[in-house]
Amino acid sequence: MLYPELFRQLEAVRWNMERDIPWDRFDPSLLTDEQAKTIKMNAITEWAALPATEMFLRDNRDDSDFSAFMSVWFFEEQKHSLVLMEYLRRFRPDLVPTEQELHEVRFEFDPAPALETLMLHFCGEIRLNHWYRRAAEWHTEPVIKAIYETLARDEARHGGAYLRYMKQALTRFGDEARAAFSKVGVLMASARRTAQALHPTNLHVNAKLFPRDTVQSRLPDPAWLEAWLDKQIQFDAVWENKVVERILHNLSLLMERSFASVQELNRFRKEVSAKLAQAPTPPMASA
Repeated sequence: MLYPELFRQLEAVRWNMERDIPWDRFDPSLLTDEQAKTIKMNAITEWAALPATEMFLRDNRDDSDFSAFMSVWFFEEQKHSLVLMEYLRRFRPDLVPTEQELHEVRFEFDPAPALETLMLHFCGEIRLNHWYRRAAEWHTEPVIKAIYETLARDEARHGGAYLRYMKQALTRFGDEARAAFSKVGVLMASARRTAQALHPTNLHVNAKLFPRDTVQSRLPDPAWLEAWLDKQIQFDAVWENKVVERILHNLSLLMERSFASVQELNRFRKEVSAKLAQAPTPPMASA
């Protein structure tokens, strides 16, 4: 089981909201209305760890180890929402999300293959780490800069924990796991060829609720994410390349095969999928 070790590792570096955030360095002259409003949107987005955890527990009922790890991931992700709301409570109380605004992003996700969802969230942690690093550079107020740097480090650690479960899945499921990870890896590393960068918050996850079936669509300002990325923190091609490089690097280590591009990863995906398709079907049990 990985949960006991991951619990110890994450607990050893866990930050304290009162002691480790430099609240006394707040400078009101360096916080604009535009910046404060983005903090509210990120606080609500982080609250979506709640429905994500409900999804993980439902779709991994046969994996108690991973489900137990969700207790740590959920705690730390909800803490991200809480520290952003605490910042607003102290310095911009008019922008603290209401309970209803938070509750809007709690909705049921459709069931999905557990291995693909694992890879999706691994990539999401990599992307969010880079988004928050860029947000820390964009902000000018010292306290919120420190908060985003803190959250970015958490997301990197969470990505590392998901990677441990992906390694475990390879030993258990072999080519089935390779096919699932490479499939989602191609999707998540191909943002330069899609209309928007893909992340769990803007993927369609409940067909019956369309078009309000993404976390992003249920925010007070559904257009916020694209504006934040493109016009505010300016998450440009250079930063996007960093995300793609991290995904390809980690998959190269995981699969023990070098992927220098998304095209190479896609060729690998096709190879593994073809291999699975050719595998003999297990014989039917006799009556």
